[in-house]
Amino acid sequence: MAYEYSDLVEQTKRWAEQAAAAGWIGQESARQLSEFDARTPDTLFEHSGSRPLIVAFMGGTGVGKSTLLNRLAGQAVARTGVERPTSREVTLFHHHSVAIRNLPDKLPVERIKIAQHDDESKKNIIWIDMPDFDSTEQSNKQLVLEWLPHIDVLVYVVSPERYRDEKAWRLLLAEGGRHAWLFVLNQWDRGQIAQYQDFRQQLHKAGFEEPIIYKTVCADYPQDDEFESLKATIESLATEHVIQQLELRGLQIRKDDLKQKLQSHMPSLGSRQAVQHTPQLWQEQWQRTADTLQQGFVWPIQQVANYYAEHAADLITNPATGKYSSRTDVQLWDEWAGARFEDGLDEFILSVDQQGIPVAPLKKQLAAIREKAPKIIQAQSELAVRQALANPGNVMHRAFLKFVRLCEIILPLAAIIWVGYRVFMVYYTSEAGNEAYLGVNFAIHSTLLIAITWLAPFFILKKMKPSLEKSALRGLNKGLMNGLSMIEYEVADIIENFSRQHSEQISRIGGIIEQCETGGKPKELSQEDKGLLTRMLIE
Repeated sequence: MAYEYSDLVEQTKRWAEQAAAAGWIGQESARQLSEFDARTPDTLFEHSGSRPLIVAFMGGTGVGKSTLLNRLAGQAVARTGVERPTSREVTLFHHHSVAIRNLPDKLPVERIKIAQHDDESKKNIIWIDMPDFDSTEQSNKQLVLEWLPHIDVLVYVVSPERYRDEKAWRLLLAEGGRHAWLFVLNQWDRGQIAQYQDFRQQLHKAGFEEPIIYKTVCADYPQDDEFESLKATIESLATEHVIQQLELRGLQIRKDDLKQKLQSHMPSLGSRQAVQHTPQLWQEQWQRTADTLQQGFVWPIQQVANYYAEHAADLITNPATGKYSSRTDVQLWDEWAGARFEDGLDEFILSVDQQGIPVAPLKKQLAAIREKAPKIIQAQSELAVRQALANPGNVMHRAFLKFVRLCEIILPLAAIIWVGYRVFMVYYTSEAGNEAYLGVNFAIHSTLLIAITWLAPFFILKKMKPSLEKSALRGLNKGLMNGLSMIEYEVADIIENFSRQHSEQISRIGGIIEQCETGGKPKELSQEDKGLLTRMLIE
């Protein structure tokens, strides 16, 4: 079952690394989401079946932890004495058939003492004597902290003189919900009922409704001692069902911690509603920016239009080189336009940031459009001005000019035909004896008619020829509008992609949270076991 939690931790780490790289969360948040302890009692063993119950004696210096373990073992397996700290190493007491195969690297073998037994009744329990937690040696404290995640049941041992130890209480409050707890008031032969009642009250404040406290004595022949009850209670817990219950509870507590930490970072991603409002923010900002750019482009467009009108031939491909020149002395996209566009994007990013949305991913994606904008305007303006110069004037103007060009051919030809017809008819009638002659007036009028029918369309075409400057101006304006529209759509696509990525981030973290809320269910316990565990656990 531990692997389920480990998988959630790995998913969280992968998401945190990816989200930090993309800018959705900061490096500090990613670090916090990568610092999860996936260690459990189950991780010490292979997943091939049931495992023993891991029980540890924990407490301060001189309270008698090692003495209790030695009494349990019936032999001196743990070192005892008056030297402080008394316990510097971890002592494991277990059945010879039990093997811990996955000892973590941070649990040094040289700090572990192993004692084995052949008692089949204790086969399903591993007893551990922990170093003195209140030791001045920092390595002892670190060793306790390294072992704690691998413990099922903590037997917290105190003495009448030291049951209010501050260091131990801080540990109890920090680790209380992760383990099952039994309490031993050792050296009871020197204790008083008032101390027992006070200790019980302290445990109640820590979260235990009805803590289980055993009074034991370290003498060779103790009287009125509850050690056997402690031993019987622990042995009753060493069943597969109870161990599974403890595992599931421990895993669920870890999942709840993971869920809480993920939920605490979700607000930093911003809400879906805020992200959905982003396109509207862009439309409002782009309207202001586009209006400013169009006003500022009026003069550059006029200058470029004049240049194109005077250098229209520069747009014609040179047959010799296969190249053409389209350079202009006045660029549409200058430093002023670039600054206004940058300001517009920055104001948009600021407005998005004010909505509580991470803007780092948006900045990264908008960096491309900052570089592409001048190229888009340049390409669209050149394309539009080429089309405008290739088809000068408007539709009606071009249709009228076509008609005049047709008249330039048809009218002189019609005049010539008419004059020829008149000459032929006069010649024909004169042959018939009809005396009729064409005079000088006919020749002059005929010449004038032919000249007028040819010159009139010629002068009309000359005078009605479209202005290259106006055509270029119209093309540049059209190209500018097309370029601005393309920039608007490019940014809109970036925003849509940004919204989709945000939704994916929310879905991924939501999926991990949902998995934290699910888990396996153990088999039903007996009422006796339920009651016992209820008293040992902090709800």
